[in-house]
Amino acid sequence: MRSIASCYNEHAIKVSDSYCSGPSNQPHISPNLVPSSPNTVKCIYKATIPSQRNLLITLAWCNNRLGHGLTINVSDTALKLNPNTHCLTKRKGSKTFRARGSKIEVIWDVSDARYMDGPEPSSVFSVIVLVDSQLCLSLGDMDHMNEQQNPTKPKFSLVSRSEVYVGTSSLYSTKAQFSDKGLAHDILIKCNEEETGKQKGMRNPELTVAIDEKKMVQVKRLRWNFRGNHIIFLDGLLIDMMWDLHDWLFNQTSGCAVFMFRTRSGLDCRLWFEEHMVKERDDEFSLLICACKNPH
Repeated sequence: MRSIASCYNEHAIKVSDSYCSGPSNQPHISPNLVPSSPNTVKCIYKATIPSQRNLLITLAWCNNRLGHGLTINVSDTALKLNPNTHCLTKRKGSKTFRARGSKIEVIWDVSDARYMDGPEPSSVFSVIVLVDSQLCLSLGDMDHMNEQQNPTKPKFSLVSRSEVYVGTSSLYSTKAQFSDKGLAHDILIKCNEEETGKQKGMRNPELTVAIDEKKMVQVKRLRWNFRGNHIIFLDGLLIDMMWDLHDWLFNQTSGCAVFMFRTRSGLDCRLWFEEHMVKERDDEFSLLICACKNPH
């Protein structure tokens, strides 16, 4: 599958305003529908180490045949393929390795973790990362582990989150906080392919995006407007939403739908080049959702 950024060059399809609606007070989606849960969640954190150098720490939570899994990768860029990925197979433990010239120590405990929807724990867990014996990343609600290691508060921020869904569902639900000072917002995405019209079998697929139970984006005629973008105003920020539904609509066996939300750093319209995805300013955040009909 191509990256979503490559779809938005000068030849990309642009959706006109006549097919998109702005914010609305209408109900978001029928409460009888149950959203699907992600199979994989990947979070990229930008952490500042004592030498004032930034490192990117990637945690990938997944569901597999053996249960919940966790992998970690430490690098200084998200653009180059880094094979130095470590699987944390036990429910509790520690692991030490070297990356980018530093000693990395990971201590984790998910033995009693609780899960809401998906592979990422919601409570009773802890993941901490030390770089050259200094606390760099601390996640979870088991604070006693963190205090034993280092009382210093680490400096890190979530800069990217991606979620992968596998299945035939067309309803996806997640949460996102687009700035450190902002609120966590409920995001609900629905791709509707209900039969309409007088002729049997006629379909009129639509894309609906609701945030905090309010319809924010509605795209009609998806078979023509399968790629596009829309601006959302939230928490005083400009947030660009992009979608690519070509494969999801036209490949019935293994098609994928891709959605992305990203905060703008300014009024520049050239927002989606890959070299700007996980660098530039510390307050930028991107959320990527990939929904696949078939894992193969």
